[in-house]
Amino acid sequence: MLLIAYCFGGFLEGAAGFGIPVAICAALLVSLGFQPLRASVLALVGNVASGAYGAIGIPVSNGAEKGGVALAALSTDMVFVLQIFAILCPVVMVMLQDGLRGLRQTGVVALITGAVFGGGQSLMLLVLGSPELVDIIAPLLSLVVLALIMQFWSPSHVFREPGAPCPESVQELKQKRQTFMGIVRAWSPFIFLSVTILLWSTVLKPVFAPGGTLGFASLSFGMPGVHQAIQQMPPIVATPKAVEAVYTWNILGASGTAILVAAIVTILTARITWREAFEELHATRQQLQLPILMICLVMAVANVMNYSGMISAIALAVAAAGTVFPLLSPVIGWIGVFVTGSVVNNNTLFAGLQATTAQQIGVSQSLLVAANTAGGVAAKIVSPQSIAIAAAAVGSAGQESTITSMGFRYSVILLLLMCGWVYLLSLMVGG
Repeated sequence: MLLIAYCFGGFLEGAAGFGIPVAICAALLVSLGFQPLRASVLALVGNVASGAYGAIGIPVSNGAEKGGVALAALSTDMVFVLQIFAILCPVVMVMLQDGLRGLRQTGVVALITGAVFGGGQSLMLLVLGSPELVDIIAPLLSLVVLALIMQFWSPSHVFREPGAPCPESVQELKQKRQTFMGIVRAWSPFIFLSVTILLWSTVLKPVFAPGGTLGFASLSFGMPGVHQAIQQMPPIVATPKAVEAVYTWNILGASGTAILVAAIVTILTARITWREAFEELHATRQQLQLPILMICLVMAVANVMNYSGMISAIALAVAAAGTVFPLLSPVIGWIGVFVTGSVVNNNTLFAGLQATTAQQIGVSQSLLVAANTAGGVAAKIVSPQSIAIAAAAVGSAGQESTITSMGFRYSVILLLLMCGWVYLLSLMVGG
């Protein structure tokens, strides 16, 4: 569970993001014998440690831009606000899986794994002052450390889900020595996926950007009747500003194109026929058609709320709390991600509000932007988009409400802890 949902999921978040870690990790857990709904919740909770930084740190860098704060300052405050929760996340996952017995059996190892993961993230944020490699280096370190520990240690009691492989079959599997090339071939889809996403997000990004060599493939236009037809007013922004509503389709530079390239490379190298590939594509389309429709409808509601000023009105009502605002700051981030399903979109909506309010009440601007980001991570556990992706990945489409009810308590408890922690930090850190 920790190897896949926490360590490997964190690496996938840094390399790909956008729901991919939850989908892949939940499916892998099910293939190992975990119950589908429990696997979904574990993947969602495990994503808490890495979800704030997303693919190459885009949520944090976007928050710094929209909030008008220095990226280095925001990176530092992310350490104080979120990393304690990242460290404790594997301990919570162990308790979620097997209660106090699981904590007694594997709590120390879980804490060591969390310390390596969260400590590595903190080191990258403090030393580099930017989040690009936070979810690449730290998860890999924790993955290696946990794998090494498991070579020399195992708990006295092994928890097994009903229907999981019996101990005899596991021992038989261990006795079958795998060749090096067989292991590489098994990992190759994830390697190709990570490498292509990383290339698309870094080296090739300027090539696909407008003005780049292949920038002609990026199409954009203002939405009629909305683009620059609405004004944002203080205190959402410092001065009145026309809202831009631009639809952009980056055909070659989109993450989906990178995933398509990775899939094609996998087909060509993993002994998969094109017929089998298209059969998988057809099955995936059937499996995801309802979740895709759900995501589109939720995003439509989010855009209506955004452009009509409903989200701003909600945020302003919460901001009226004055000096108590830091206690409620993560709640705004929670609402933002619950509605939009994205920490990036959440920071786009509310980072400016958090920074402006912080300046008015004499609190660190970067601290509240970090609180906005952290609160959003708590909401990813119950965000309709995340739930839809998780349910589809484990073949449980239609049971989204059950997964939501299973994860809701963890989301709320995490949010409340963040609220209290941010408030304490606001008392210690001035403007």
